[in-house]
Amino acid sequence: MTFATIDIAVVVLYAIGIFGLAQWVSGARQAGAQTSTDYFLASKDLPWWAIGASLIAANISAEQIVGMSGSGYAIGLAIASYEWMAAATLLLVGKFFLPIFLQNGIHTMPQFLEQRYGPRLRTIMALFWLALYVFVNLTSIIWLGSIAIHKVTGLNQDWALVVLGVFALLYQLRGGLKAVALTDIVQVTLLVLGGIVISGLTLGRLGGDGGIIAGWHRLVAELPEHFHMILRRDDPHYADLPGISVLVGGMWIANLSYWGFNQYIIQRALAARSLGEAQKGILFAAFLKLLMPAIIVLPGIAAVLLAPGLAKPDEAYPTMMALLPSGLLGLVFAALVAAIIASTASKINSIATIFTLDLYAKLHPGEAGPEREAGLVRTGRIAASLAMALAILTARPLVGASEQAFQFIQEFTGFFTPGITVIFLFGLFWKGASEAGAIAAAVGSVALSWLGKVYAPGVPFLDRMALVFLATATLAVVVSLARPGAAGANRIDTATVDTRTGAVFNAGAVAVLVILAALYATWW
Repeated sequence: MTFATIDIAVVVLYAIGIFGLAQWVSGARQAGAQTSTDYFLASKDLPWWAIGASLIAANISAEQIVGMSGSGYAIGLAIASYEWMAAATLLLVGKFFLPIFLQNGIHTMPQFLEQRYGPRLRTIMALFWLALYVFVNLTSIIWLGSIAIHKVTGLNQDWALVVLGVFALLYQLRGGLKAVALTDIVQVTLLVLGGIVISGLTLGRLGGDGGIIAGWHRLVAELPEHFHMILRRDDPHYADLPGISVLVGGMWIANLSYWGFNQYIIQRALAARSLGEAQKGILFAAFLKLLMPAIIVLPGIAAVLLAPGLAKPDEAYPTMMALLPSGLLGLVFAALVAAIIASTASKINSIATIFTLDLYAKLHPGEAGPEREAGLVRTGRIAASLAMALAILTARPLVGASEQAFQFIQEFTGFFTPGITVIFLFGLFWKGASEAGAIAAAVGSVALSWLGKVYAPGVPFLDRMALVFLATATLAVVVSLARPGAAGANRIDTATVDTRTGAVFNAGAVAVLVILAALYATWW
């Protein structure tokens, strides 16, 4: 692959521009010393467009672009269910979860657990999320990003890891969530533009003189097995996406946990200037999720014809980038880097938020004031730096051996996801849930998932997740009834929460659901 001078210029201009913009945003409208609310929650003043764009920028990174394109190469369009089902999940989050979180002044998910159940669960889950974010999510993002950089530029992959990690760290270190969220509209615009370019050019190459339309028809005609949303039992990838269970089973559990109860994602909505802005931002993100497969999965499917016989599916997207002419290669590469940097910076900020507010602040209480606030911000920056150093050092041994990194992430987190979903759903909607029941759900989820993995390896992991969810929910009910919570343990107000939504959200939600129905009906 030849990286011409113009390509280098495009990437350098992007890096300088986005870094400068982030630093300018960090200082803009900042009167006086920076508080923890400013740093971790963007002064609770995010508009809807920043929330929606930041949700997608945080979510769509190397693990999606490189990983899902690789799964598109290996599996086909069916992997798009992770995107399209997420659009429906976001609607539920906006209508039923956010009103409770915002009315109760929730800043972090462990904080919600303490106010609902008690302090022990807050500490347990804060430690869990820190480990997950650093050693699974953050390592995966920078590892897959380094694959793309190495493939496109020839830069040593270990150096690529360091460059990505350090740039993302410095990008958000000063301004925190504000620097991330208010620049993500630029990142998402570049991501979508770059994705459209590579999808259009790969289809154009397939279509020859017939152009993009002919390329699309050729792709569908020659690879019909790659265009089924619901896989049959005899499909070699059924274990990854087990048929109708994708629509009614474990994927719902994974999506509810990720989009509704994941600090890394929900933090943007918690920083909204109002509930209405948060819900409009959620709706904006849902529409963007409908678009994602066209710019992420499609190039991977096209690579089956344009670059058959790749050593690993995760090489599909970088290989398609090699087909681009000079100038456009730089643009698409800048879009890929933008997605990686935005997602990495978001993850770093969430790690710093949980460590500082849910662990450090609880272990080191003090009187509110400027010195206290400055200390919390300083602690967050130190935590962010240490987290990135750990991720760089452990990315290769933890993620490098996986054939499909996206599937690795889904299956690993699936051990914990059923329990997390039970804990939060019961915490939100069942007053009888107790801290003992919640802890039993957390422990039971891991134990039952491990037993299922070892003793029933033939069960697809999404189906296993659904079965473990049902078993864990039953366990949580039994333990909660046997060991009810102490009087006053539940400090979450749900009785006065209004879940009615405005006309814009309602009309948009209907449109999203109609589009989803049409997509699945077409590619069933």
